[in-house]
Amino acid sequence: MKIELPNQSFQFVTENSAECDENTAFVLTTQNEKYLYNAKQNKAHSIINIEDIAALFGVDKIKIVGITGTNGKTTTASAIYSFLLDLGYKAAMQGTRGFFMNDEIIEGKTLTTPSVLNTYKHIYQAVDAGCEFFIMEVSSHAIVQKRVEGLPFELKVLTNITQDHLDYHKTLEEYTAVKNSFFADTCKKLINKDEPKSSFNFKNAYTYGIENPSTYKLIAYSLNEASSGIVQHFQEVIPFTSSLHGFFNLYNLMGAIAATHLLTSKNLEEICDVVENFAGVSGRMEQVSVLPNVIVDFAHTPDGMQQVLNALKEKELLVVFGAGGDRDREKRPLMGRVAASLAKKIYITSDNPRHEDPELIIEDILKGIEDKSSTVVELNRRKAIQMALDDQEESQVVVILGKGDEAYQIIYDEKFPFDDREVVRELLNI
Repeated sequence: MKIELPNQSFQFVTENSAECDENTAFVLTTQNEKYLYNAKQNKAHSIINIEDIAALFGVDKIKIVGITGTNGKTTTASAIYSFLLDLGYKAAMQGTRGFFMNDEIIEGKTLTTPSVLNTYKHIYQAVDAGCEFFIMEVSSHAIVQKRVEGLPFELKVLTNITQDHLDYHKTLEEYTAVKNSFFADTCKKLINKDEPKSSFNFKNAYTYGIENPSTYKLIAYSLNEASSGIVQHFQEVIPFTSSLHGFFNLYNLMGAIAATHLLTSKNLEEICDVVENFAGVSGRMEQVSVLPNVIVDFAHTPDGMQQVLNALKEKELLVVFGAGGDRDREKRPLMGRVAASLAKKIYITSDNPRHEDPELIIEDILKGIEDKSSTVVELNRRKAIQMALDDQEESQVVVILGKGDEAYQIIYDEKFPFDDREVVRELLNI
């Protein structure tokens, strides 16, 4: 990917050595340094170190916010973005859902954190559009692969650390160390104080939480009819209301409220006033049907599943889920155990099997379920959803987990159209 930059001695920059020529400078990163010789062979105009690229893209004109954590990145980032727009600021957001600027979608879904030069391209677009803030999700893969190197963050946010991606990081200890390494510098940071696995540089550190003393503390809350709470920040005590459901979303809201307060000149009351305008993220605790009650959520880790199902524990739950192929196998039996402990009946099905045999993935899930009398296995995801809807009684809730607002199912390397929400609407004729 070449990016055109005006008013330079070269016309383009690229991180792909094959695209280099007399008019194109090569941006040297940790990821591509082994291709430096190739870039020179292709007569690259010049070599630019990633540390020196920021000024070319106008990064000094915008405040960059990076959010990492196992769960809650997308909702927290989206809430910050929403609050900033409602408060009158211009802002951009990059993450799992795509790239957004000033309440418009610019690009569709991509990697949670794209290549570093792709991120700079988005920042350049945001600066050009007059944005004051650039909110981005930061994945653990991106931290290890240095896809955020050279970015001068105004604020870094930690949501939580639970098990995920052990196919890549091998151990929970390694995964935890990667997440925490993002907070080892002296940059301003905001940490979930209730996350026991967090470790960070205390310089310029702020915290938020519910259970433990923190800079921003939720001192009271209600989960009746969505949610509401009271935030304490030193002597200030300010209430907020929200349409989001679930205890876990209180953490997402607290992180977003605190981040917005740290980023702007607005007082806490002004920020809490706009919280109720944020309607949440598509595919996260999304109620697709009211009668019958059907909820779709992206939860695909044991902790994520537990949070969603706990939020609905007052109801009898019929849970449809699977696990992604070519991903962390160790979490699969844990997912099975969580579902069996909180659901009246579970329907284990295919998720995104990729190159793995769906039957073997389901076998891994079943290892975590001791009593299988309330467990149904149906490889066809559409049929599994149909079975749950057919079995559903009036007071019960069907919960479909794992894919959220994904509009496809990945089998081998192909993406086939499949949206849990659309399937439910078709089956219910709504």
